[in-house]
Amino acid sequence: MPLANARELTDAQWEPLDDLIPEPPRREDGRGRPWKDRGAVLNGILWILRTGAPWADLPERYPSYQTCHRRFQQWVRSGIMRGVLEALAEDLQIKGQLDVREAFIDGSFAPAKKGDRKLAKRNVARERDHGHGRLSWPSCCRVCRKRDSA
Repeated sequence: MPLANARELTDAQWEPLDDLIPEPPRREDGRGRPWKDRGAVLNGILWILRTGAPWADLPERYPSYQTCHRRFQQWVRSGIMRGVLEALAEDLQIKGQLDVREAFIDGSFAPAKKGDRKLAKRNVARERDHGHGRLSWPSCCRVCRKRDSA
């Protein structure tokens, strides 16, 4: 596997991962495009995980972001990605470059509210649409139409 960047996997790091990531099977009829190199795809995935960048910002030296994202999803669902990350962490720990006693993960998420409804301006259009998200009278609002026209 060619090393394009100092932060990409070396051949020594790739060796134990080679068995964890199965080679995709070719179609029996020989049709379709050949699969992208597993190592190049993994390096693209690791670049995204390391930088936190959006998939669309994946540098051109990697396979397309669609390919990397699709393969990432497949590998997560199948458990392959967990095995890869555990193997990489174990390799770093053996080399003394990872101390998990000082690691933590925080996955909290708190969505922001759009403001206090009491302070919001009146939305005349929303009041006119009778809660249906449109201004025309749907057939289900015959009761509303009769009530409002009276």
